[in-house]
Amino acid sequence: MSLVLASASPARLQLLQRAGINPIVCKSGFDESQVQEDDPTVLVKELAFCKAKAVAEQYPEHLILGCDSVLAFAGEIYGKPENETLAIAQWQKMRGKKGELYTGHALINLSHNQQLIRYRVTDVYFSNISDRAITDYVATGEPLCCAGGFALEGRGGLFVDKIEGCYSNVIGLSLPLFREMLADLDCSHLISSGY
Repeated sequence: MSLVLASASPARLQLLQRAGINPIVCKSGFDESQVQEDDPTVLVKELAFCKAKAVAEQYPEHLILGCDSVLAFAGEIYGKPENETLAIAQWQKMRGKKGELYTGHALINLSHNQQLIRYRVTDVYFSNISDRAITDYVATGEPLCCAGGFALEGRGGLFVDKIEGCYSNVIGLSLPLFREMLADLDCSHLISSGY
């Protein structure tokens, strides 16, 4: 049995590869707009499960990992900003304040009739940056590709003062939670084997 990552996220793939795991990559193609939910915990778990489920039938003998992340800030939920104008406005609200980054994790193995869905949340404290810094950052295009409009592992890391909680969760996959989930499904061998 191999691990299949139901995501096109290069950041998630790199996290796994740096941990010595080389998954099969299969983008889910799931339309996220099908899930409407105001609770970030419920939202990320449902989206992670739907992404994993969309890929599971193609790989029934393998373990499928689906993930999804959102940023909760001031009572709103932010995924990837739709355009630069929205990204700038979002950053102007977030600067100097704290948000919560939620990531849902779903593991599915159809052949063993297994599924496990969990989430992790990490507090992110944003720097109080200038309008110019915001505009320049958004112009790089990076915020448009990331939940919450920033990449901690990229240029966005310059504009985060600190985090409280799991670092890799902010990048899109909590490695400690993933390890725990594998153990709960008796699949820890995937860590030692690299698959």
